[in-house]
Amino acid sequence: MTQARTDPDLLYVGTYTESIYLVRMDRRSGELLQVGAVKAGANPSFLSIHPNGRVLYAVNELDQAGAVSAFAIETGTGALTRLNEQPSGGGAPCYVSVDRSGRAALVANYAGGSVALLPIEANGALAPAGFVLDRAMLRRTAKGPNSERQEAPHAHCILPDSSNRFVLVADLGADRVFVYRLDLEGRSLRHVEGGYAVMKPGAGPRHLAFHPTLPLVFVANELDSTVATLRFDSGRGALAVLDARSTLPPGWTGTNYPADIHVAANGRTLYVSNRGHNSIAVFSVAESTGALALEQTVSTEGDWPRNFSLDPTGRWLLVANQRSDSVVVFERDPANGRLTPTGQRIAIPSPVCLRFLASPLSH
Repeated sequence: MTQARTDPDLLYVGTYTESIYLVRMDRRSGELLQVGAVKAGANPSFLSIHPNGRVLYAVNELDQAGAVSAFAIETGTGALTRLNEQPSGGGAPCYVSVDRSGRAALVANYAGGSVALLPIEANGALAPAGFVLDRAMLRRTAKGPNSERQEAPHAHCILPDSSNRFVLVADLGADRVFVYRLDLEGRSLRHVEGGYAVMKPGAGPRHLAFHPTLPLVFVANELDSTVATLRFDSGRGALAVLDARSTLPPGWTGTNYPADIHVAANGRTLYVSNRGHNSIAVFSVAESTGALALEQTVSTEGDWPRNFSLDPTGRWLLVANQRSDSVVVFERDPANGRLTPTGQRIAIPSPVCLRFLASPLSH
């Protein structure tokens, strides 16, 4: 592999502008430096990197007719060159991931709640969506009690499991996490009957994170400020709800909407971003059971922390503060996962998603 595809210092920032920004991080100090930007169409908000490290995918988050764009990653510099663009199969695409074989891009369209599979060609370009699943057409019309946010299905996250046999979809509008069988040969997703998890009414599941070793999936619930723990039977493709914990410190009663969620590589720490409380919630994860305990809530030193990322070394955690136009760096204690502010930050307009080049499969 070339330097560009193994360099842990290169970071791509998706935004609510018309550009994707390229930032280099100094692993010794955590200092950030912008080294490039590329025009990527309207709202290139959420990003994903192909397993081979040679292509970056970005959703163009437009309400009516969303799209997904593909960019070649230049060896040595990490610079982006547009390959092509395809319709996302729905409105307001807000999440894209790549299956673990690198053969398909998976997209969640928030408006209407559809999910799409776009085949990936040999050079990394996207073929037209070979399959668009509108779950409202498949009796997936459950609504939640929040009349403003849960009037219809709203797919918010789509991820393949470690076996690459199943795909999980968090639906904020339906209060469900759905399971689909991934059929790469048929270029389709097939609903697993009875596999889905029903969340607490009004929870609003938004983003998912798999535990690296235990058969668990953690869910950031946007509407009730909780993180739920689900057991995943990877043989049958079935989910079961085990527990839910608040992402807020005891006694805090303001308005808050969790956004992103990640598990440390060693599986011992879980992180969730809180928009409103403007913090990262740090949970310890019990080694044998996966039980969560809130250990820390640390201010993100900005407004509306949307997504965040652990760097490939595990020493740093970077947060995208959307409304204060900043990416802020925290140092991470490898022993207990706690975060400490570093004072390092960089100004990026309306940052949404952070993706390190060296860790394309870190969901």
